[in-house]
Amino acid sequence: MYNLFEPGDLLNSPYEALLFDTEKHSFPVRSHWHHYMEIILMVEGTAIVENDEKKYLLHPGDMAALPPKSIHAIWNEVGKDEHLLYYVIKFDLNRFRENIGYVPQLKSAVLQAMENPEVSFFFSAKELIGFPVVEFINGCVKEAQSMHYGYYMIMYSYLNCLLVNILRIWRRRGFTPSYEVSAPSGSSIETITEYIDAHSDQPLKVEQLAIRCNMSYSFFAKQFRQIYGRSCKEYIEYIRVIKTEDMLLYTDYDMTYISQAAGFSDCSHMIKTFRKYKNITPKQFRMQNTKGSRGLSTPLL
Repeated sequence: MYNLFEPGDLLNSPYEALLFDTEKHSFPVRSHWHHYMEIILMVEGTAIVENDEKKYLLHPGDMAALPPKSIHAIWNEVGKDEHLLYYVIKFDLNRFRENIGYVPQLKSAVLQAMENPEVSFFFSAKELIGFPVVEFINGCVKEAQSMHYGYYMIMYSYLNCLLVNILRIWRRRGFTPSYEVSAPSGSSIETITEYIDAHSDQPLKVEQLAIRCNMSYSFFAKQFRQIYGRSCKEYIEYIRVIKTEDMLLYTDYDMTYISQAAGFSDCSHMIKTFRKYKNITPKQFRMQNTKGSRGLSTPLL
């Protein structure tokens, strides 16, 4: 079974940008996560973007921001197999740690937005009118393609402009992040999710994960919820549900095999947990979905 984690070279490739063409790239984009923040701007066609437990329907001109470590997937609208074009920008949010004037640290602002359930990372084409985000995204793609001297510096400038415009939209919506500095990344608890992903088919105990991070159980549990917005037990369950969903969509494995491969104790445990997160049983989910065309078991935002 594949891991959801998608490795990336944050040190040597902190920024990536391209125009994704479903006729040239593998599609649909299966569930995965990485340490980059990702921006999706729809150009042609209509796509569904799933980000953790939220789903967005993107029409041309719509944009979605996918925070670091969020589990996301992209596929066609149900019943359609149309050609899609969309911009993809990926960047290391840790590079944006400067405080300038009264504008909060950009990394800190995004992290605060992630912790606030009222803040949406979906931006409609109508809402983006007056904000030159297309110009900045297109500029990033052109620089990434040309790779001319200093292109990383130009991309960094464009991304700063893009993030500040996102903050302006959030402020218009009523969310203003506080002026605070985020802690440096790299601690063991910030990489424990890679271990969970790679070992999700095995028995995982929160107590053992706390020991791996050299923390007490209570401190680890508190820190994990603060960073990831859910308990460690819930995170393990969610990873297993996403892998179950992937096998239901892209394999012909039976329910017993899937439950074991995903790390559930038995088939009934898988069914109960899957229903908890998807409001539908695994069997019903498979029946309602076909390869390359996925139904919506949760409302679109």
